[in-house]
Amino acid sequence: MIETIRNTIKDKSPEEALDLIAETLPGQVVFSSSLGLEDQVITYFIFKNNLAIDVFTIDSGRLFPETIQLLETTCTHYKKSIKVVHPNSITTEKLVLEKGAFSFYDSVDGRKECCNIRKVEPLKRALQGNKIWVTGIRAEQSLNRQTMQSLEWDENNQIIKFHPLLQWTFEDVKNYVRSQNIPYNPLHDKGFVSIGCSPCTRAIKEGEDFRAGRWWWENNDKKECGLHS
Repeated sequence: MIETIRNTIKDKSPEEALDLIAETLPGQVVFSSSLGLEDQVITYFIFKNNLAIDVFTIDSGRLFPETIQLLETTCTHYKKSIKVVHPNSITTEKLVLEKGAFSFYDSVDGRKECCNIRKVEPLKRALQGNKIWVTGIRAEQSLNRQTMQSLEWDENNQIIKFHPLLQWTFEDVKNYVRSQNIPYNPLHDKGFVSIGCSPCTRAIKEGEDFRAGRWWWENNDKKECGLHS
């Protein structure tokens, strides 16, 4: 199926490719939005064209207030709904009770455990029953993302992943957001490039790597939460 879809969308723009994929597998394509700049562009493509792609976001329970506000602003702006997926409350409560509210600072394993409970498990639930998972991944975001293909098989989730903006630069994204007046998180104007959970995200300094603001206390150049491992 991957090769068939790849041939179908060959030489198409991201917007055109999303349209073709939605037509090919209506009701079986989902987009996971973190409400970052890239995801806001893809949301714009989907909602503007009324594509048959369901949009969802994961509320880990640790998001910035600005991110929550952007979710409401986006839904109002397009007069569309974005499904909010939450982590399992029992599992989350157990983690906090046994290890405290900030166990992710203690070790990489502790951080990955928190990410798994608050983000990875909810994602798996949201992807079930679908054929294609659309993401806002870009190649320049991290070293391991530079080897990805725009269309690839995700063995962990048993689903095809499509990264329509894979070859876009950060400048490409920013310029498009400005040109189309797309709603975005005001934290981006304060040095936050990649925005995740509030305790695990900081603004980056001039000259720092794109992902330096995520889990900044870890000495690791391939930092991922597990959603795209």
